[in-house]
Amino acid sequence: MAHDTAPMAAPTAPAARWQMPDTLLILFTLAALAWGATWLFTPGSFAVAGDPARIVPGSYAAASGPMPAPVLGDAERTGFLDFLFAGLVTGDRNSATVGLLAFIIMLGGVFGMVMRTGAIDAALGAALRGGRAHSETLVVSLFVAFSLAGAVFGLSEEAIALTLLLAPVLNRAGYDAITTMLVCYGASQIGFATSWMNPFSVIIAQSIAGLAPMSGLELRACLWIGYTVLGALFTWRYARSVRMGGRARTGGAEQAAATAIPQFATAHLMVLVTVLAGVAWVAWGVTMRGYYLPEIAAQFFAVGIVTALIARFGGLAEGGFAAMMDAFRDGAAQLLPAALVVGAAKGIILILGGDDPSRSSLLNSLLEMLGGLTAAMPEWLTAWTMYMVQSVFNFFVASGSGQASITMPVMAPLADIAGVSRQTAVLAFQLGDGLTNLVIPTSAVLIACLATARVSYGTWLAFIWKPFLGLVGLSSVVMVAAHLGGY
Repeated sequence: MAHDTAPMAAPTAPAARWQMPDTLLILFTLAALAWGATWLFTPGSFAVAGDPARIVPGSYAAASGPMPAPVLGDAERTGFLDFLFAGLVTGDRNSATVGLLAFIIMLGGVFGMVMRTGAIDAALGAALRGGRAHSETLVVSLFVAFSLAGAVFGLSEEAIALTLLLAPVLNRAGYDAITTMLVCYGASQIGFATSWMNPFSVIIAQSIAGLAPMSGLELRACLWIGYTVLGALFTWRYARSVRMGGRARTGGAEQAAATAIPQFATAHLMVLVTVLAGVAWVAWGVTMRGYYLPEIAAQFFAVGIVTALIARFGGLAEGGFAAMMDAFRDGAAQLLPAALVVGAAKGIILILGGDDPSRSSLLNSLLEMLGGLTAAMPEWLTAWTMYMVQSVFNFFVASGSGQASITMPVMAPLADIAGVSRQTAVLAFQLGDGLTNLVIPTSAVLIACLATARVSYGTWLAFIWKPFLGLVGLSSVVMVAAHLGGY
């Protein structure tokens, strides 16, 4: 037969799995679009009043025509080819660019030292060996601890290693891998979203919005407590049903072998006490003395120095000064991408003409257009819409610092025009950015934690979508209440 003699078709190569482009690639594309827009659209400016200066509604004035940005920038205008450099060097030690870049890198180094001491791993290990491994009380305690870590220092990538540590131990105690995901990843993201001091999201957003770091912490602290209690209760009920019912959605006895857990020592306790004392010191400095980025960075640097001394003289493994400096470099290097994102986002704003509302820029034109759209909405609906926009945007830029750098230059002045406070606009960013990390497949940390816990994304989504919608509904109520309460 004819088809018997036909040449065999070449095997079809498996389709490549689509991945979300890197954040820096997205920013480079946005920079190209922004540069092109300067040749097509007319910029404008606003009148400002008050201290600090705020946009006067209805004062927009368009320029005489487009003001194209050059290809290669000069002293007067940022161009396309130098947008990254310009973004990285703009400002001073108190600015949301140079000051913020240094702040991010330094904090990454300090927390790299804290993680290298093994204090957190050892504390978890001590709790798991404390004879309560079969109690849901331990699960709740771990949930609160991870939520606190997410709130205090933005626990994110570290959750991957901690998931690997806890998964086999909780499995032997009668819990499944979904429980591990709730305790490690779910708790850290709830803490991340409701933090009063997360240096990699809320402080960045507040700095860009022109607000004092950690301002409005009273409401945020209350939100952290409320969301954490609800999340812990949900996790407790689920964990109890798994252990009492002898059922396991995922992760059976075949779970990976336990990872070696260091013995908890006095030096580990001293490191944890140092971190908590440093957090309390920062909170005091910000609320009582008005400390800003330089002072907060210095306070955390002091935490790093004490941590290094404890590690060296407390006899911790890899606790030598050389090892601590290596940990500082590694931690700072892990936060370098976040710093580059902040600089690139600022460069895009500079291409558009800058973020000074009193000088002609395309950013002002965009604000005027968005202000016209929000004028038809009640102010409370604008506040809620900001939250939903941030939630959707997180799908494309799954980075707290990156999303803050891209969206807050627009959302903060838009809040002025729409009659929403800038503090509420930052809250919209926080909740929209943090909570959607529970479900978005573009979050590398989520996918890595799922792989570590041996849970498929489909299984996780089928489980988490109902509680996630509950969190969205609760956050919607919070946003409306925050606006109506004058937050």
